[in-house]
Parts: sequence; structure tokens; C-alpha cells
Amino acid sequence: MSTSARVRADACPGVFATHDAADGPLARVRLPGGAITADRLLALADAADDLGDGALHLTSRGNIQLRGVTRPGLADRLAKAGLLPSPSHERVRNILASPLSDVSQELASALDKALCAEPELAELPGRFLFALDGGQGDVAGEGADVCWRDGAILLAGDDTGLRVPAEHAVDALISVARAFLRIKGTAWRISELADTKPLVKDMPGENREPQRFDVNPGLPIGPIGEAIAVAPVFGRLTSAQARAIARAGNAVVTPWRSILVLGPLEADTGLVADPDAPSLGISACIGRPGCAKSLADVRADAARVGRAPRAHFAGCGRRCGKPAHEHVDVLATEDGYLVDGAFVPVGELAETLATLAKKGTE
Repeated sequence: MSTSARVRADACPGVFATHDAADGPLARVRLPGGAITADRLLALADAADDLGDGALHLTSRGNIQLRGVTRPGLADRLAKAGLLPSPSHERVRNILASPLSDVSQELASALDKALCAEPELAELPGRFLFALDGGQGDVAGEGADVCWRDGAILLAGDDTGLRVPAEHAVDALISVARAFLRIKGTAWRISELADTKPLVKDMPGENREPQRFDVNPGLPIGPIGEAIAVAPVFGRLTSAQARAIARAGNAVVTPWRSILVLGPLEADTGLVADPDAPSLGISACIGRPGCAKSLADVRADAARVGRAPRAHFAGCGRRCGKPAHEHVDVLATEDGYLVDGAFVPVGELAETLATLAKKGTE
């Protein structure tokens, strides 16, 4: 781990501090653990229609963004829906939880309440990320600053050797967050600290030899017991699709831009429920015209690609929304794309990615 001096302010967007995108203000709504009730999903769908661009945009942290929010009143709507339990903490409620683990989901709710109850933790950087992994290894590999993985405490993905039972998991993660605030200096993330030992020093728990855990990111698309996992193309959920999910019941938004619907979903929603659908392997930033920094309409170009390996299309070097796990890097240039650093004209993208996909199965 290395130190890193941050010379600019933390501009991570929220509801009160939006981001000025080319298509209008962008607001990010935190969903701790990704959990959202049907009525809250309806409130977001209404807000998207009345105040924004008519869609809910899923993020790689299991949150939802509203784009083009040019009309006032969003904060009041979300507060009435219960989506802003602590305005002072709204940008720091960054909590991932295993979608299929009841224990992780319950802990995420408890952690959110504990986080919002401590005024000092409102000063955490907007990029600081908590995770609660039930042992599946799904969210443990998503770049969290501090993760409880079925008892193990991980810092920036590395096992500390400390073991804490579920009943003390929330206290342990809150303790790490407090300690980070005390020693962080200009750092935004635990990975930027030269020494992480002070974060868990004297923390109650059992100490073992640190181990290396496997990770297994993602959620299987399709039926899962009485639930079903679906994915909107490029993470863009229309307000109509959101209402269809709400009619089915509560849901969990995942960091893989998919949604676990906890009830019977009606047919013909346009949501991807086929685990073999080509679009599942491809993600993309918003691109043109939504982002002024983008060099291409990356979603339009990505939509023309058929068979492909897991790939992320980015309109500029910031690579917004890129997956935490292994993928092919497809970066826009003025006259084409760099595919893992090699230039490829737009017209040859589909063939190039299909070739890479074929090699990956050999």
C-alpha cells in the first residue's frame, strides 16, 4: 500500500451536491446493501420521470443515479420516501452486501443505522466503501476499504487475520472507519495509507494467520428460488421497468448492474433474464452526449458488438464505471478505440472482440 496526496476536494456526487454532467445535474442515491422496497423504487421512478431523464442508472456500487435533474424538489421527494435518513451522511452511506446472504443484508441495514448515528463519520470521503460478504466472495472483490467476510476483516482487499463474529461485525467496521478518519491525512481510501495496522490495533477478536481468499463476483442471471435476477442493458433501468419490478415486490440492486427481484416479475419488461445474453458481458460509461469528456458514443458502439468477452467501454481515460474484476479495456480515441492498448477502428470492434471471446474459451 502506498501513500497518495490528494490535492483536490472530494467531489463524489450525492443528492445535495450533484455533478454537472453534459446532460444536466447528476444525483447519486445511496442504497446501503442495494436493498430497496417497492414503494421507494416507485418514488425513484416518479422522480426520474418528473425531474430527470426518465431512467434510473445503476452504478458499480449498487447505487442509483438520476441524470438530467434540471427541476427542483428531488431531496424533498427522497426524504419523504425514506431514502435520506441522514442528510449529513448521505454521501458516505456506501455499503455493499452479498445479495443472496440474509446475514449480510441484515448487517448492511444495521451498519447504515450505526454509521448515520455518529456525527464524526459524516466526514468520511465519499469514496470510502464498506462491504459485508456472507462468505460467497461476491462483494469481497469489489474494492471495499473495509470488508467483513463471514468473520474475516479485510482492509483494501487484504486479510488482516482478525476474525470477528457477525454480532460484532458492525462495531468492527465502524471502529475501522473512526480510526481511518484519525490517521488518513489527505487520503480518500485505505489503499492509500502506508500502514494499515493502526486501523485494527487492539480491536477485539480472534487473530489468525492472514489468508488469501478467492473471489466470485457477480450474481447469476435468471431464476434463483422464488426470486429472479435481471439486468437492464448498460445498467439503464427505465421508469417503466422500475415500476414493473416494484409491482413484483422488493428488490436488491447489485454492484454488477443487475437487480435481484424478490417476487414474480411480469414478462416482456425488456430486462435481460437470459444468462447467455451477449449484453451481459459488456458494460459502458455514459459516453456522448451525456458526458462532455467522452470522445465517442460508447454505448451506441458497444450495442453493435455481438459476442464478446467481459469488456468495459470507456469514453475517456477516467474509465468511469469500470468493473473491479478482470475485463477487456475498450477506450475511446478520436478515431477509434484502444482495446487493451491496441488501436482498433470502430468498424473492426465487433470482429476483434469476437476473436478475443473465442480465444478465451479455447
